[in-house]
Amino acid sequence: MLSDNNKIVHRKKILASFLICTGLFVFLFGRLVYLCVWRADYYAGLATDLHERERSIKAARGRILDCNGKVLADNRTVCTVSVIYNQIKEPEKVIEILSRELELTEEYVRKRVEKYSSMERVKSNVDKEVGDRIREYDLAGVKVDEDYKRYYPYDELGSKVLGFTGGDNQGIIGLEVVYDEYLQGQPGKILTVTDAKGIEVESAGERRIEPVAGLDLCISMDLNIQAYATQLAMQAMATKQADSVSILAMDPRTGEILAMVNVPEFDLNHPYDLPEGTPENITQEERQNLLNGIWRNACINDTYEPGSTFKIITAAAGLSAGVVTPQSSFQCPGFIIVDDRKIRCHKTAGHGSQDFTHTMMNSCNPALITVGLRLGLDSYYSYFEQFGLKTKTGVDLPGEAGTIMHKKEDMGNVELATVAFGQSFQITPIQLLTTVSSIINGGKRITPHFGVKTLDGEGNVTEVFEYPVKTGILSEETSATMREILEMVVLEGSGANGGVEGFRVGGKTATSQTLPRGSGRYIASFVGFAPADDPQVIAIAIVNNPQGVYYGSQVAAPIIRQLYENILPYLGIAPTGE
Repeated sequence: MLSDNNKIVHRKKILASFLICTGLFVFLFGRLVYLCVWRADYYAGLATDLHERERSIKAARGRILDCNGKVLADNRTVCTVSVIYNQIKEPEKVIEILSRELELTEEYVRKRVEKYSSMERVKSNVDKEVGDRIREYDLAGVKVDEDYKRYYPYDELGSKVLGFTGGDNQGIIGLEVVYDEYLQGQPGKILTVTDAKGIEVESAGERRIEPVAGLDLCISMDLNIQAYATQLAMQAMATKQADSVSILAMDPRTGEILAMVNVPEFDLNHPYDLPEGTPENITQEERQNLLNGIWRNACINDTYEPGSTFKIITAAAGLSAGVVTPQSSFQCPGFIIVDDRKIRCHKTAGHGSQDFTHTMMNSCNPALITVGLRLGLDSYYSYFEQFGLKTKTGVDLPGEAGTIMHKKEDMGNVELATVAFGQSFQITPIQLLTTVSSIINGGKRITPHFGVKTLDGEGNVTEVFEYPVKTGILSEETSATMREILEMVVLEGSGANGGVEGFRVGGKTATSQTLPRGSGRYIASFVGFAPADDPQVIAIAIVNNPQGVYYGSQVAAPIIRQLYENILPYLGIAPTGE
């Protein structure tokens, strides 16, 4: 018989056990309520994920439109064909049909059909007609999902500007990659319920998360101007048997680029095709190097010695600093001695006595060297930087190259002299055109660009792009003087072949040697703008290694003349006197 003390101890143990059990029950019940009520959605989602198979739906990529709304980059509906191992009932039939319809080897298809995975992609970018045929076979375990493939309706036109996309529909080069975040959209999903073996439950159907299409990109390129400039470039390359020809046209007031041509171009719908005659046994590295060269945009990615077109910058600096006026007198005996170096003029007999306006009309090297030396190294280098030549333009295309210029401490009088007439340093065509624009537009350093705005699927503007403008590059007075001088270059000087009847045109020619000197390879170029008194368009033509006659005045200037004869009326620029 238990004593009273033992009874008390026993009761306490029973009570403690009861309280512990009760507490544990309350905790577990509370936890259950928490999981079932407060965390229900979370765990339901996890459970669904365990039993749902996910298939991606590509979003339609935004289109690229020219300044008039014409479509330059669009989408075509294609299909992606995939197989699901657990659902295939007739593997040999699946292999035979997919091999035939997709034009793939049986070995290739078999590896994917027999691979134990939740889903295996067999082929992407399949023509919709082929995809529809495969779907009609109603093969268990074969999925045909609609997809989008980038399509460029004008094939090669503007290829090095527009760029192209990869298999994942992401931009690779050009505007496609720069504006990828706007163009790519948001992918959707197809979710199907499966059992424990991964087999779809037919009665459950499927759940879709619809994709969101990308935004349309409106650019400043004018399809008509781009097409005509391309035609002119191809004609020049064929006629002069040149290595390449570039034409760049821009609004000097805003920086909007109207056309950018780099021939030879490439087919945007087949960007990985190599030129005819390429050896078949090249390495992958050699192949990639060839493709990189084909895709390269010479207006942006490549530098060159500008030659006499750069005399525009030297003249503007000299006028701004007051070391020269249009009436300043110069004597040209056909050469100039700088330190121990004899630098010749292109006219070996010399130009004799001439004022500064005529030195520009005659493209006289000794006169422009004299202006550079009068400025002196410190001042010239300062203007070089002031005009923006030491920084990139900020154009909205990838891979812009910077100016290759002597370090100030490495420059002497000889280096200064050669730079003054456009040799011994290198810039890009876009840099030259941007800098000349600032000199003729009243002293505004604009940012060259293509991107204007984005539109949603309803045509509503979602974003308007803005670009930096730097003022005070030079005075309006100096700008007006430069416009007058450059108009005289075209009216009566070396740029006469760039003139357009009925229109006021200003400009400057150049003929520069490529390195190494004496190679017999030249670059002919011409920069022209119109109207000369109120520039609304500026353009440059660059012909690389023309055969036969290679002077800029005879090779490049006529290209811009033909361009302007057609596009000035098209742009609504009235002839003189109207």
